[in-house]
Amino acid sequence: MKLPDDLILLPAPRALTLTPGEFQLADGLSIALRADCAQDLLPIGQRLRDALHRYAGMHLHLTANALQAAGITLVVTNAAALGEAYSIDIGPTGVVLEAGTPRGLFHAVTTLIQLAMQRGALWPALRIEDAPDFPQRGVMLDISRDKVPTMETLRALIDLLASWKINQLQLYTEHTFAYRDHRAVWEHASPMTAEQILELDAYCRARFIALVPNQNSFGHLERWLKHPQYNDLAETPTGGKTCWGWRTPSGLNPRDPRSLDLLRGLYDELLPNFSSRQFNVGCDETIDLGQGRNQALAAQLGTGELYLAFLQQIHQEVSARGHTMQFWGDIILEHASLVPRLPKDLIALEWGYEHDHPFASHALAFAESGIPFYVCPGTSTWNAILGRTDNMLGNIANACDNGLKNGAGGVLNTDWGDNGHWQYLPFSYPGFAYGAAMSWGVVANRDLALARVLDTFAFEDAAGVMGELMLALGRVGQSLDGWLNQRTYNATPFGRALLMRPQEIGQAYGTGEGVRAAAVQAAETIGALLPRLRAARMGRGDAPLIGREVALAARLAQHGCARIALAAADHPAGSAELQAELRAILKAHRPLWHARNRPGGFSDSAARLRGLLKDY
Repeated sequence: MKLPDDLILLPAPRALTLTPGEFQLADGLSIALRADCAQDLLPIGQRLRDALHRYAGMHLHLTANALQAAGITLVVTNAAALGEAYSIDIGPTGVVLEAGTPRGLFHAVTTLIQLAMQRGALWPALRIEDAPDFPQRGVMLDISRDKVPTMETLRALIDLLASWKINQLQLYTEHTFAYRDHRAVWEHASPMTAEQILELDAYCRARFIALVPNQNSFGHLERWLKHPQYNDLAETPTGGKTCWGWRTPSGLNPRDPRSLDLLRGLYDELLPNFSSRQFNVGCDETIDLGQGRNQALAAQLGTGELYLAFLQQIHQEVSARGHTMQFWGDIILEHASLVPRLPKDLIALEWGYEHDHPFASHALAFAESGIPFYVCPGTSTWNAILGRTDNMLGNIANACDNGLKNGAGGVLNTDWGDNGHWQYLPFSYPGFAYGAAMSWGVVANRDLALARVLDTFAFEDAAGVMGELMLALGRVGQSLDGWLNQRTYNATPFGRALLMRPQEIGQAYGTGEGVRAAAVQAAETIGALLPRLRAARMGRGDAPLIGREVALAARLAQHGCARIALAAADHPAGSAELQAELRAILKAHRPLWHARNRPGGFSDSAARLRGLLKDY
C-alpha cells in the first residue's frame, strides 16, 4: 500500500500498510529505550529526540523505566539474525520501533524522522516492515583528484548518507594521507591526517557507517612516481606508451621487492587509524604494466600473470594485518581465465559507469568462480559539470539489478573527480540518493520519484524546485550528444570540451553550422533552466552556497558549449569575450572551492582551466 500523496520516504521501504487513525505527538511524552542495555540505545534515542524538537517542535524526554507509559518505544529484541531489518508500528495511542540490533533500530529512527520532517507532530497510522537487499551499501568519494573536503563538509555528507541508510564510506586515496615519511608526496595536497581519520571513523561509527580504508597500491601512483625518491620503483620510469597513449610513470614495478616494501610501510601506518576490517587496495587501470621494465617477462608470461602475482602478494600483506582485501576487478576481468585463481577471501569490485556497462556478464564471472564481489556504479558527475541524469539512473539500476541477481555482497556507489574535480558537491546528490535507494531495495525504489526525494531530503526545498532543476540540468549534456548525433563516454560534450584544445574539439565533434547550432542550443537550454533557481526555498544552512554553485556550474557548462561552437565555426583564434568570461568564472570559482574544500590541490585544478585562456 502506498503512503499518502503528501509523504515520501528515502529509501522506500520493502512493505508498508496504512491502518486506521493518526498519532498526535505531544509535549511531555517520553521516548522509552527497551533493551538489555538501554545505554546502548541512548545515542539513537537522542537523535530521535533532537529531530522531533527540530521538525515537530516537541520536547520529549528519554527513559528506560518500563513502568512509565511512553509515546514512542524503541525496542531491541537481540535477535541478531535480523541484522538491519526493522519494523515501525504507528497507532493512535503510540509508536513502537523494533529491531534485532541497534543498527536496525537506527534505520527505523531515520525513517520516523523522515515522517516528522514532512508531517510535523501528526503522523498517519501505519506499519512498516523493512530490510535491505544488499548488506553493504557504500559511497566512495574521490579525494585524490585535487579536491580534499574539509572536515565540516565530510561530517555533513556523512549525516546525509546515514539518513539514507548508507552503511559504508570510502575516501579514494592516492597521495592524500599524511604518511609520516613521505611528505614530498602530499605536502601541497592538504591531506587527511591520522588524527582526522580517527575522528571521522568515530563520527561514522556513531551513525553505523564503516569508514573503510582506501589506498591505491599498484596503478594511479603518478603523484608518487614523479618524485626522484620513488621514480625508480616505476614500471616505466621515464613514461611510456599505454592503451591511453603516452603517459608519465603510473604503476609500480611488481617485480621489484622495494615496491612491496613501500606498501608494507603504508599499510602499517594507515590501517590502525580505521576500525573497519575491510581495506580497498585499488589496483585498477595498471595501464603501463609490462610496457617497461617487465616488457620481456610480459611477452613470455602475459601481463595477466604479472598482475595476478603482485595482487596475491598484496593480498597476503592485507590478510596478515587482519583485513579483508577489496580490489577493483577491471584488470583481472581482462584475463578472465585467471579469475578462479583469485583468493576466495577477498572482495572484487566490479565497476563500470555507463548505463549499458556489462554488469550481467562481469558479475556472473565472479559469482561462478566463488569470488565475493560488490557492484560499483557511479554518480556520473565527473567530466560532466552538470551531471548525466539518465546515464546515472540507468547505470545504478543496471548495477543493482545484476548485483542482486548474481549474489553481490554490496553496492559501492562512486563519485570521482577526474581531471580536476570541477563539479560541485550538490550535483552528486541525485546519484547518492538514487544509489542509496536502489542498494536498499531494488523493487521498491526502481521508480522512485527522485525529484521529489531530492526536494525533501537533499535540498529541503519547500518550493519543490531544486530536485527537478538538478535533474533537468543533468540531461542537457545528453541532449547535446543527441543533437551532435554521437555519444560522449564518461563525460558530457561541454565537459570534455573544457579539457581539449580547439582543434581537438573540432576533430571530436565536427565543424560546420549544424555543430555550432547544437552547441548554442545547449547553452540556451541551460540558460532557460537557470531562472528556476530563484524560486527555490531551501531550508538548508548552506542554501546560498548551493545557489552560487549551481549558477556558476551553469556558466562553466555554457562556456564549454561556446568552445564547441567556436571550434565548429573554425575560428581558432577565439574572442576577447570568451577570455573575459573565463576569467570571471575563475574568479568566482575560487571562493566556491574553498567553501567546502581544503586549499591544497586548488592550484593544480584551476591551472587546467587557466590553461584555456591561451586558446582565446
